[in-house]
Amino acid sequence: MDRRVFLQSAVAAGVSAASAPVLAAKFAALTEVSSNINAVTGSHAAIEIEQAAVQELSDSLRGNLLLPGNAGYETARRVLNGGIDKHPAFVVQPIGATDIRNAVRFARERELLLAVKCGGHSYAGKSTCDGGMQIDLSTLRHARVDAKSRIAHVAGGSLLGEIDRESMAVGLVTTAGTVSHTGVGGLTTAGGFGRVGRRFGLALDNVRSVDVVTADGQLLHASAEENEDLYWGIRGGGGNFGIVVNFEFALHPMQRTVVGGDILYPGSMVREVFETYREHGVTATDDLYCDVFAGSGMEGTDSIAGFHVCWSGPENEAEKVLAPLRALGTPIVDTVKAWDYVELQRSGDNTEPRNDAQYMKAGFINDVPDSLIDAIANGLEPKDRRAVFLYCQQSGGAIGRVPANATAFAHRKSVANMFVIVSWPNEDDDAPHVNYIRNYWKSLESATDGYYTVDTSDEPRAIRHGNYQVNFPRLMELKKKYDPTNLFRLNANINPHA
Repeated sequence: MDRRVFLQSAVAAGVSAASAPVLAAKFAALTEVSSNINAVTGSHAAIEIEQAAVQELSDSLRGNLLLPGNAGYETARRVLNGGIDKHPAFVVQPIGATDIRNAVRFARERELLLAVKCGGHSYAGKSTCDGGMQIDLSTLRHARVDAKSRIAHVAGGSLLGEIDRESMAVGLVTTAGTVSHTGVGGLTTAGGFGRVGRRFGLALDNVRSVDVVTADGQLLHASAEENEDLYWGIRGGGGNFGIVVNFEFALHPMQRTVVGGDILYPGSMVREVFETYREHGVTATDDLYCDVFAGSGMEGTDSIAGFHVCWSGPENEAEKVLAPLRALGTPIVDTVKAWDYVELQRSGDNTEPRNDAQYMKAGFINDVPDSLIDAIANGLEPKDRRAVFLYCQQSGGAIGRVPANATAFAHRKSVANMFVIVSWPNEDDDAPHVNYIRNYWKSLESATDGYYTVDTSDEPRAIRHGNYQVNFPRLMELKKKYDPTNLFRLNANINPHA
C-alpha cells in the first residue's frame, strides 16, 4: 500500500495519539536524504547535488520524493516498453501545481536532465531518464465533468479511461485515444487520435484551456483569450513548453452503445485488405472509425491482416456500413458487436502492456498507393521470437477539416498514422530485430509525410524540426520565449539553440 494512503487511512480510523509519532517517524524516514546525490545535466555532464538541497526539495513537497531503494522508485522509473531500463537520480511525485513548480525550479537552477512521466507509453522511453530528475504524474489524477457546460476538468497526470468513464456517465464524450491507461498529457499535447476523432476532432482540438507550469516555474493559464500563443503551441508542440497541470476538454453528446471490434483475414490477403481500406475506410463517413493492420506473432505463427472498427452512428445502420469490410470472404475472426463505449475503449488494455523489448518507426500517410500496399505485404516476415505489427490508425473526417496552422499540429491532410513495431524477448540480442524494422521501414518511408511526435525515437534534429512543417518557425519563437534553456528536451524536441 502507498505510504501516504496508509497514513491517511490510519488517521481516519482513529490512530491513537501514542502511535502517531511512531508513524510520523517512519513516514519521514522514507524521504530522508542521507548523502549528496550524483546526477547529470541536460547536456549529460556529471554533477553532485548537495544533500541539504535535495532534502529541502523533499520537505517542500506534499507529494513524494523517491530515491533509489525507496518503495515505489522501481515502479516510477519504469515505462511500458520493457526494453527501457533507466535510473533517474530521484523521482518527484507531485500532489499539485506547487509541487511541480518547486521541482521544475529545482531542475532549472541546476540544469538537471528532466523527464516527465504521465502514462509511460513513450516507446523511446522519454518519460524516464538516467541520472536526472523524473517528475512522475501518477499522483495527479482526477477527472470531473460539468454536464451543464459540457466541459471535463482533467488533472494533468490522469489516464484516458478516467475521462471516458466520467463523461459517458452523463452521455457525453471527447476524443481520448484507444487504450484507457494512456496518459492524457502526452497524448493530448501531441495530437490525440481516438475512436471518435473523425466525428469530434483530435483530443487537442477539444482542449478549451490548460494550466501549465513553464520552465521558469510559473503557473500560467492558457486559452483562446489568455496566453493565446502558449495555448496554440501546447496543442501539437508536445512537452516542449511545460507540464500541463489541468486540461479543460469540450464534451459532445453521444449514445453509450457503439458497434465495434475486429475483422481478421489470413495474412495472405494483406493486399486485398489494404485495397478495401483504401476504397471504403479512407472515404468513410465521420461516424466510422476504421483502422487497418497486418502482423505476425512471436511464435512464428502465420500472419494476419484485418480491420478494427468503431461505428458510433445509428446502430441499425452498422451492418450496411461494415458490409464492404466483410465482402472479402469469410473472416477467420469477427468480434464486431454492440459494445458499451467505455468497455470498447478498454478492450485493448490487456494487449498493450509491453513486457518485451520493442522498437517502432512511424509516419503519416496521405494516401494508400499500390506501391505502399506492395511494400507492406512484401516486408512482413513471420519468425520465431519476433512479433511484427503494422498498423494504420485512421484520421481524416473532422481532424482534416482544421487548418494546418490553427494549432501546432500540422498533419491535417493525413488519412492515417502508420506505424510498424517489432517486439522480442528482453533476453535476446536487440540488433537483429531493430535492423529488420529499420530495413522494413525504408521500403515504407517514401509514402510518409512527417510523423506523430509521441511515436518518434531518435530522429535527427533536421527531421524533427521539419516535422512541424509550416508551424515550425512559430514554435521556435515560442520555445525561445517559454523554455530558452531547453529544460524540457526529452520529447520531439524543438531546440532553441539550433
